[in-house]
This record gives sequence, C-alpha cells and structure tokens, in this order.
Amino acid sequence: MSAECAPVAPAEHTAPPPPATRSDPDEDLPVPVTGWGRTAPSVALLVRPRTHEEAVAAVHRCGSRGTIARGLGRAYGDAAQNAGGAVLDMTGLDRVRTIDAEGGVVVCDAGVSLHRLMEVLLPLGWFVPVTPGTRYVTVGGAIGADIHGKNHHVSGSFSRHVLSLELLTADGEVRTVVPGTELFDATAGGMGLTGVVLSATIRLHPVETSLMSVDTERATDLDDLMSRLTAAQDRRRYSVAWIDLLARGAATGRAVLTRGEHAPLDALPVRARRRPLDFRPRQLFSPPGFVPEGLLGRASVSLFNEVWYRRAPRARRGQLQSIPAFFHPLDGVPHWNRVYGRSGFVQYQFVVGHGQEEALREVVRRVSRQRCPSFLAVLKRFGEGDPGWLSFPMPGWTLALDVPAGLPGLGTFLDGLDQVVADAGGRVYLAKDSRLRPELLTVMYPGLDRFRALRARLDPRGVFVSDLSRRLSL
Repeated sequence: MSAECAPVAPAEHTAPPPPATRSDPDEDLPVPVTGWGRTAPSVALLVRPRTHEEAVAAVHRCGSRGTIARGLGRAYGDAAQNAGGAVLDMTGLDRVRTIDAEGGVVVCDAGVSLHRLMEVLLPLGWFVPVTPGTRYVTVGGAIGADIHGKNHHVSGSFSRHVLSLELLTADGEVRTVVPGTELFDATAGGMGLTGVVLSATIRLHPVETSLMSVDTERATDLDDLMSRLTAAQDRRRYSVAWIDLLARGAATGRAVLTRGEHAPLDALPVRARRRPLDFRPRQLFSPPGFVPEGLLGRASVSLFNEVWYRRAPRARRGQLQSIPAFFHPLDGVPHWNRVYGRSGFVQYQFVVGHGQEEALREVVRRVSRQRCPSFLAVLKRFGEGDPGWLSFPMPGWTLALDVPAGLPGLGTFLDGLDQVVADAGGRVYLAKDSRLRPELLTVMYPGLDRFRALRARLDPRGVFVSDLSRRLSL
C-alpha cells in the first residue's frame, strides 16, 4: 500500500531556525552563516529553492565562488558555509512524496527533517533507520554527512539504508544514483561536494510502539566501560555511554552506559497500549541570546558531572522512555548551543579501530589532565565500516566531546589529539570539524584520492565548494 503525502506544513514542534536568516523569503541576501558550534562565521548569498527546477537554476547562476547545500545548520563546523559564494538553503524542498506502509520505504525531498519523518512514519509503525543525537537534521544532510547513531554496530550509517537518491550535479543534470556506484560512494559522506541531493528513497525500521525499553548502569572507569560495551553489544540495538572526562585517578573515564531497544506492545502499561505510537516531543526553555562567557567552566562542569554520575542508577533494566528522551534529550532545549557563550564551542569526534584501545585511553587521559570542561562527552562502539569514501565510521571506538572554543591553548591541544588519532590509524569526523590540519586528511581518509579524482571529473569548474573544502583542499 502506498500513501501520498501533501507538502509538509510547519509542525507544532519545529526545529530551531538555522543561524543564517533573511528578512524577505523571496529575496536572496548576503548573510552571515555559521555552524552549530557558532565559530568562524562567513558571509554568503543565501538562496532558498522550493522546487527541483529552482535548485537547478540556482546552481547555474551561483557565480565564481560556487555554492554548497545547507539543511538545518546542525553541522558543527564550516561544512555548510561558503564565504563570498552562495549557500542553498534546502529546507524549502520539504515534501514527503510517497510511503510504502507495508514494505517500509519512504520517498522524500532532501529538505525533510528526521523530526518530520518521525511525525509521519511512527503512526504507521515505522522509524528512521538511523538517527544522530538530534532529529533536526535533513535527509540531504544525513546523506552528505553519512550520519551514524547509537545503533551503528547493528545497522551501520544512514547511507546504508538509502535505496537511491536524486543528485543535481555541476553540469545541471539530475542523476539517479544507487548504491554500489562510484558516485554513490563519493556522495555518502561527501559533505555535499559531489552535488545537491534533491530527494531520496529510504528503507525504514519497523516498530510496535514509540517507546524505548532502556537499561542503564554505571561503569567505574574507561576499561570497565569498554568491557561492558564489548560484552553487551549484541544484546541491545542501541548503546551509548556518557563519560565524565573531568574524573581523574582510578575514576578516569567513569561513565553512565545506556542501552535500548524499541519496546514491544506487550511491554507497555495497559493504558499506554491504546495509543502505542504517539509521538509528542516536548520543549523546555530556550537559553537567552546572550550567555556570559565562562558559564561552562571547569568548576561548574565538574559539579554537573559529579551529580550526573551519582544520580544515575548502578543498574536498572527495562525502563520505558520516549524516543526524544532516549535519542534526542538536547532537542528539548531550543538553541542549546548558546550556553557556550558568544565564542561558541568545538565538538571534537574521532574514531580508532579495534586493537587501538591504548590510543583511546591516551586521549581520555590527556583530556582529563587538561581539565577540559566537557559535559557532553559520549563513547560508542562502531560496527563494520560503510562504503562512502569519506564516511567517518570504521570498526572500533568513537568518542565525541564538546569544549568551549575560547579555552586557552585549545588549538594546540586538539592538534596533539589529532596526532594520537592519526598515528593509531583513526580519523576525525568532517561533519563536526572546524580546525583539522590538511596534511592529516590523507592519512585519516584512504579514499580521499579517489574522491578528489571523481570531483575533478564531475565538477572541473569547482561549482560545489565550501569553507570546509577550501580549508582542507577536498
């Protein structure tokens, strides 16, 4: 059975607007554009196509500085910025086109958010195959960054579930791209540099309810945590650990581990079984536009981490949580990135392979010794790597941490972490990067030469370009 869907209307719980804004939706204006980390803004002409034809026309007239597609602005660094050029705001292409409610396949425009897909699909018994820590990312952004979630060890990254996509390339052609082709492998994780994703066909995951059955436990240190994740990785579909990176000594790397599975219908209380697929996210207050610098300092974050660790249960099984509470707790606080102040923040995420656990330990020790005030630090275990030439995941361990951008000596400190990661055969995540040294890119991404060669053939004039691609010579 196939269902036709009308254009997406604004939802009750809509995503916070991206940092780039305009006074007139019908007028293309130069505006400052920045990533979610709010560092290194650059000015670009913001263009908002509403049809595939308008997107083609925008690419044709983009000028010598080129263009790059942008979704909801949740890339942390400069991947969706283009200083002096054009930025295509793709959120106007927001139509869910068809849903195969029996086979679990959706066809939608690239500007549709994962939040909107959840609103539409959960009542039909389907869930997105992969979601990151925010549901306010677009389908096009999910493909361009080849996003991963808490289920990578089971399901891989987002592109593994894309059956086909429509890609607008530099020559103005719209191509149907399918897995197993060079163009697909370059586009999945290619940060929008092969073209503009216009629409995609995605395979979904079946669910009986919109609740999660969650296990929570505390790990005393990093080795204890890795042991628990290794032993339990096949027992639950989703797993993630919050780490206290300010803990030292015997407690270095202590963590709270949560694992979850979509709750079956018979796990719900009788009253909840009447409407088992309800999806009603709630939002809390939004931080003010101005937050004093230093609010998230070592003392305040250390106190937060201590409280968070102590209040977590030593062991709890089968707690029912909503999808937003389990997957996207920060989405309940619009513009939460403001709490870092005007200087913004850097999210640093890397992966190292199995057998390179000592590199992970070394990074955690260095962060602890440096006293980096990070209260958003998570560790996950990745499964098999994905086919994208610039896809981030590889079998092993991935750690992500947020630190205030104004922290003294931060650049030099992170350069040192980069070297530890590179020496271990690991890599950093381009969708979150804002400061990697270009010379390490080839070491970290073995598929880079193939990616550059395909780009040179497909886009010899450099139509698709971003601040990220200029900085790293992608």
